[in-house]
Amino acid sequence: METVDPRNGYSGATKTFQSIRPTVPLPAEKTCLSASAYSLSLKANSRWPDATAIIDSHTGHRVSYSEFTRLTQNLASFLTTHLKLTIGQTAFILSPNSTSIPILYFSLLSIGVIISPANPVSTISDISRQIHLSNPVIAFATSATFHKLPTLHYPTILLDSPEFESMMLQQQQQQTRSFSLSYQVSQSDTAAVLYSSGTTGQVKGVELTHRNLIAITSSYQVNNNLRETPSVVMYTAPFFHVIGFFYCIKSVSLSETIVVMNRFDLKKMCRAVQDYKVTQIVGAPPVVVAMIKDSATAEFNLESLEMVGSGGAPLGKDVIATFKAKFPDKELFQGYGMTETAGAIFRSTSPEESLRWGSVGKLTGHCEARIVDPESGNALPPGKLGELWIRGPLVMKGYIGNAQATSETLVGDGWLRTGDLCYIDKEGFLFVVDRLKELIKYKGYQVPPAELEQLLQSHPEIIDAAVIPFPDEEAGEVPMACVVKHSESRITESLVMDFIAKQVAPYKKIRRVWFVTSIPKSAAGKILRKDLRKAAAQGSLSKL
Repeated sequence: METVDPRNGYSGATKTFQSIRPTVPLPAEKTCLSASAYSLSLKANSRWPDATAIIDSHTGHRVSYSEFTRLTQNLASFLTTHLKLTIGQTAFILSPNSTSIPILYFSLLSIGVIISPANPVSTISDISRQIHLSNPVIAFATSATFHKLPTLHYPTILLDSPEFESMMLQQQQQQTRSFSLSYQVSQSDTAAVLYSSGTTGQVKGVELTHRNLIAITSSYQVNNNLRETPSVVMYTAPFFHVIGFFYCIKSVSLSETIVVMNRFDLKKMCRAVQDYKVTQIVGAPPVVVAMIKDSATAEFNLESLEMVGSGGAPLGKDVIATFKAKFPDKELFQGYGMTETAGAIFRSTSPEESLRWGSVGKLTGHCEARIVDPESGNALPPGKLGELWIRGPLVMKGYIGNAQATSETLVGDGWLRTGDLCYIDKEGFLFVVDRLKELIKYKGYQVPPAELEQLLQSHPEIIDAAVIPFPDEEAGEVPMACVVKHSESRITESLVMDFIAKQVAPYKKIRRVWFVTSIPKSAAGKILRKDLRKAAAQGSLSKL
């Protein structure tokens, strides 16, 4: 008989960690059900059936949940009746955060159209690669972003246009009360294609199913009835990012009020907390760093704020300590997840758990984890360091159009290799130590070193180059270029940074440059980034 340690869920027989979280049963897998229908069905049982759904932090415009449902159905009806969009087609979305995005997401999910959102500051070449992967038939953009898009089967719809407003407001004649039942969306159908850069520099399209989104939404339902009033959640994370994407669906299921920021600004965020009685802020580590460093927080009444959730990159213990000293009555929660897991697979769910500094919490419901020795491939017990593997209904379908990357990441019987070096302690808390993957996490965004290295090496005055992460208190990590230049070259640090800045999206910019005499490489010619990182930490790159 299998024995599981009740403290951490570890089974010595299978060398697997089971989740010890209480769970909400998932719907039967064969049941036709979209992620949006599941979320709205949970909301229907809420004690706050017509709470405020969305607030625009800039204008104060509010949308109630009854309006949200009506606008969603109107838009879905228009897209199917007039444009004839059907299940399995893909819609590309290129827009900053706005109150229209959750309505658009729920409309598309309800009719089985795949959502493929991208960073609006992406370059035209980045967008071209993403569109090649997802093969959309229609795009939704804004008047500031639509020029980056190619011609698709349907004309691009502008989210900031009167025409889009009309689509949401105009009730269709064919619309009936059984509207949501008229589209047989299977849980195994692809719901979204989100983009994740790989170490080769080539973007990958992560296929998430309706089942993935249903599973992660259900994991937030356990403590739903403990509140007296709905949570008011401030979104600083972009909706195209997996955090913003799945939080949108989760928030609707809990009848939370979503306060939307177009882009992060500390003073505007604090004013919104004060004006709209925000109870929770969700974002990346730079939001936490800004809160502790900027004195502007003292100008506003933040009494309503109960907690700040951070994800995308780990917080340093010094940052956590400073936050707790400045905001002793606010909880600071961390979570760990990937685009490939539809969101957080480890997270803190109580004030007591958030006190385990340096940890990103415990394994979420319906999931299993292993810590695997990268050398031997053997699964390891609590306290041992290895690569984190995950299995469960949150794990992606695969990488669209990339069978090789899928087979390298999804192994064995449905296990997802995360590429992160971690350990799980005796109480079941996960600690992320380092990354086997070489991605740089700048403010939660993924920056592939190989892409930047290829650009650097194209410069006529640069002989060789490597890009590594350099620790940064605000951004988490910044891309640093280690450059070998020609002996007669007069290229400077600023010229290197400008050369890259003109060719990449803002978050991919080189932020530091070190000139070196050579790049350390293995016998096979692979860059020894570990050696470079170590030399950078010791300030001895000039000796290379």
